[in-house]
Amino acid sequence: MDDAAKVIIALSFFATVAYSISAVARGALALRKQQKLDERETNSPMADQRLARLEQAVDAIAVEIERISEGQRFTTRLLSEQSRRLPEPAPRLSSNTPV
Repeated sequence: MDDAAKVIIALSFFATVAYSISAVARGALALRKQQKLDERETNSPMADQRLARLEQAVDAIAVEIERISEGQRFTTRLLSEQSRRLPEPAPRLSSNTPV
């Protein structure tokens, strides 16, 4: 192989390695930038307020569901008690008058 071919191969190899290193460095910088952006968004007071409102809404829904289930238990208990003690039919009054 001639010296010019060796130089071209060596330059191509180093160019490929340099391009790969720069691509990895750009990826690392983009990742760090994204992490800082995410950290800023999660620590913002607006996000804290949204989470607090969401927590209050979930608590209110839980209370309402508990009220609904209590009402359902009460209704079920009343229906089961009602089916257990059916009223006695009223006694017929006997009379001598024709109908």
